[in-house]
Amino acid sequence: MTAFLISFAALTAIIAVRYLLTSALIHGLVLRRPDAPETTPGAIRQELALSLASSAIYALPAALVVEAWKAGHTLIYTDASALPWIWLPLSGLIFLLIQDAHYYWVHRLMHHRRLFRWLHAGHHRSRRPTAFASFAFDLTEAALVAWVLPLLTFLIPIHVGVLLFLLIAMTATATLNHCGVEILPRRFVRGPIGGWLITATHHGMHHERMQTNFGLHFRLWDRLMGTDVMPQEPKAG
Repeated sequence: MTAFLISFAALTAIIAVRYLLTSALIHGLVLRRPDAPETTPGAIRQELALSLASSAIYALPAALVVEAWKAGHTLIYTDASALPWIWLPLSGLIFLLIQDAHYYWVHRLMHHRRLFRWLHAGHHRSRRPTAFASFAFDLTEAALVAWVLPLLTFLIPIHVGVLLFLLIAMTATATLNHCGVEILPRRFVRGPIGGWLITATHHGMHHERMQTNFGLHFRLWDRLMGTDVMPQEPKAG
């Protein structure tokens, strides 16, 4: 129990610090842009409070995985040569696809009129969120989604380096997607690769039209289910 509590406390701090550093960096970059969204200290304080509380929720299953890994009960491995090299990127993609499918349907469920108030309203208090909203979840929402990646470590082999990369990349993309402006080039966002990815343009539409754009990483499920919406391109001339 002592080892678990130490892991839980350490991971809560790591997740919170990772969130704060990433959000502060991207928010600072956005503020230098002429199209930076208007923000208020009160809205940012609210986003910070929800995000820091969510850090502890995410740390709980992560701590369980750490202790299970130390006891040899997960499928996390450290020897990159233990499996064919192609499994390194493939396993990461599988994790993302499963997480994305789970989040799409849970996200749609949370927008049901009878559940929204209890599960997801906190995240939508800012119609145009800032980078600090990337982890701003109601605790009930955090509890619904925090267990997916930890559970997969017991079911699908993944290298520890790939897992750490996914966690860092997900923090960065979540922050970029909530920063209020599109930082990525328009050609990429509207291109053959970016057109399948969730970006700030895509997720910003969700905060304006809440029955659209429920995906987390990819636009696959949104396209399949007819919930995919992007703002119209301005007409030339």
